[in-house]
Amino acid sequence: MTIDEMKQRRREFGYSYKKLSELSGVPLGTIQKIFNGETKSPRHDTIVMLQKVLEPDSAAKESYRFKSYGDGKEKKYGAEGEHYENLREEPAIIYGSKKKVDLEHFNGKKQGEYTIEDYEALPDDVRVELIDGYFFYMDAPSTRHQLIGGEIYAPIRNYIRKNKGKCIPFISPTDVQLDRDDRTILEPDVFIVCDPSKITEKRIYGNPDFVVEIISPSTARKDRFIKAKKYKYAGVKEFWLVDSKKRNVLVYSFDDEDNDDITIYGFGDKIPIGLYDGKLQIDFADIAEYVDSICGPVE
Repeated sequence: MTIDEMKQRRREFGYSYKKLSELSGVPLGTIQKIFNGETKSPRHDTIVMLQKVLEPDSAAKESYRFKSYGDGKEKKYGAEGEHYENLREEPAIIYGSKKKVDLEHFNGKKQGEYTIEDYEALPDDVRVELIDGYFFYMDAPSTRHQLIGGEIYAPIRNYIRKNKGKCIPFISPTDVQLDRDDRTILEPDVFIVCDPSKITEKRIYGNPDFVVEIISPSTARKDRFIKAKKYKYAGVKEFWLVDSKKRNVLVYSFDDEDNDDITIYGFGDKIPIGLYDGKLQIDFADIAEYVDSICGPVE
């Protein structure tokens, strides 16, 4: 959600700055600076706190409350990530390899108990990510999604090769064992690894330095509310969240404290990659023109 969209939502809901501050927990002065343009790059946590109040879906306005897989109950997803919900509210039964797979009860276990062993036991055509012992089902990516990913990956690869860089770019599907434990496996859309010792034949063992996630309808909330936190605390330095429907890119610059920066770009911008001190820029106007020429304009 861009700042302009937040302004529009605030007007639609009829919230004063004071009311928005009360609902979100963001200080009144901070909100005023964001909405009057004085603050250009609000902190990640501030954006998330405002988004959960201003999301058009009212279910996102109550402290990240969502129905969990299958049981119909509500749990709260807090800052420590103690609960991971089915943010997509999909059925737990998935059909793959001509047989049904129950993601709620698989391999004699249940959500929250799964490990890499269970992940590897799934049929090849059942795509999930494993996050702290929970399976999150992933739809097959759209052609638009894949084209955008390829157009981001290509200039990164070309820049690194041209400058004989030591970092290695990857594109999905490549497994990332983010926390170096057996409870989390992610598949970022595009990412860069600068420590070659993390690269194994099977997967990446440890955190990438740079990650791009392209939002799909089935992953939007997971990407915004769960994976952003996971990447930060795993040691990822820079995280891009690309929304082709809203035609914007949220760029998170993480540090070791809570002083994260977030910058919102549009699809008309050239976006610098901080990992390369801005010398490498991704031209989203060019990407949008190319992808729209193939897939048509976004509806």
